[in-house]
Amino acid sequence: MAKVAVLGGGSWGIALAVLLHKNGHEITVWSALEKEIEMLSSEHEHKMLPGVKLADDMKFTTDEKEAVTGKDMLVMAVASSYTRATARRIKDLIAPGQIIVNVAKGIEEDTVMTLTEIIEQEIPQCQVAVLSGPSHAEEVSRGVPTTIVVGAKKKSTAEYIRSLFMNEVFRVYISPDILGIELGGSLKNVVALAAGIADGLGYGDNTKAALITRGITEIGRLGIAMGGLYETFSGLTGIGDLIVTCASMHSRNRRAGILIGQGMSMEEAMAEVKMVVEGVYSAKAAMQLAEKYNVQLPIIEQVNKVLFEGKPASEAVKDLMLRDKKIEVSDAPWEEE
Repeated sequence: MAKVAVLGGGSWGIALAVLLHKNGHEITVWSALEKEIEMLSSEHEHKMLPGVKLADDMKFTTDEKEAVTGKDMLVMAVASSYTRATARRIKDLIAPGQIIVNVAKGIEEDTVMTLTEIIEQEIPQCQVAVLSGPSHAEEVSRGVPTTIVVGAKKKSTAEYIRSLFMNEVFRVYISPDILGIELGGSLKNVVALAAGIADGLGYGDNTKAALITRGITEIGRLGIAMGGLYETFSGLTGIGDLIVTCASMHSRNRRAGILIGQGMSMEEAMAEVKMVVEGVYSAKAAMQLAEKYNVQLPIIEQVNKVLFEGKPASEAVKDLMLRDKKIEVSDAPWEEE
């Protein structure tokens, strides 16, 4: 049995807390939000995961010292925009070599740093890792078979984290490609906004398939330029996570995109979804990275124009369709004329 603290009381953090508890580990859930901890403590249920009961021996606290001290593993499950603030809040409590597994998805807009880079910068004494893949909280909390990837610098760290998470319904692969895993998990949210916008405009399966296929091409193009591995983008945290996020109504990014396609502004859509829409925060950062690495991201570029420049969604789709003619497989030889 391991002692694990989940930092963040949102639906994803609670789903993983339920999973880890079922695996026999001692679980403490921390949140900076007193009302959230009061709700979890009194009702033993998260409002976004109805019917999923939390065990009586789970601990809930707003005291970061109580949550962090003496734990074998910390699961960083706060929204991406709060990752740095949370890391700063706990940095003096972290023991040398203590494992922190980031499970949120996003890129910091101001610095274009990934979340594990932020954690490592703020808490250099920790061992940082990432867990990501096609995994909705609603399904993981109910034991629906799911497969994800753990990324870490050391194989032994990844194997230890896998041993805590893996069971008969939660299969865990391991990888050293932390950067690729995080980029896939972050940028797929932007493409999912595009898929939702297409749904909101009333387009069909052909359009979504095109967005998914060309979307993973964009993500992989940028990720490889930054040093990620091709296998990562063709795997669970690349195409796998992109498919599930673009296709499911569990996806807050897709739901927000649908509302935007139906005519809402970005702000109105986020208010309607009532959850953090990570793709909005990653969209600008993605374009900054594209400029830095001289990479073209036409879908993500159009999403930015719809979100932040007021461009009509229908015009964005038209501009994507009428881009310069391209070859899909650029290295394949043609037969001589």
